[in-house]
Amino acid sequence: MQTLAHFGDGGPGPWILFLPVIWALVIGGGIALLRRTVWRGRRGPARPTVGENSPLAVLGHRFASGEIDEDEYWRRLSVLDEQFGRNGKGGAA
Repeated sequence: MQTLAHFGDGGPGPWILFLPVIWALVIGGGIALLRRTVWRGRRGPARPTVGENSPLAVLGHRFASGEIDEDEYWRRLSVLDEQFGRNGKGGAA
């Protein structure tokens, strides 16, 4: 059986697969690079991470467990945003 473009008759043999594999790696690498750099910024702003013992996390846990109502939650959240700020102002980073 003669395969890969007549390998035994002086054809390219398995080397015929080399160029398509190289192109597949180049295209795959380009897509991976774009996903890690350019396309990442289009998803919108990342949600800020809050530490487990931060005041914002404690407030969220208290609201979720029912200790405080929604009005109290929003009132306290506005005060905490002024002090600790999700935008980097204030005492906590």
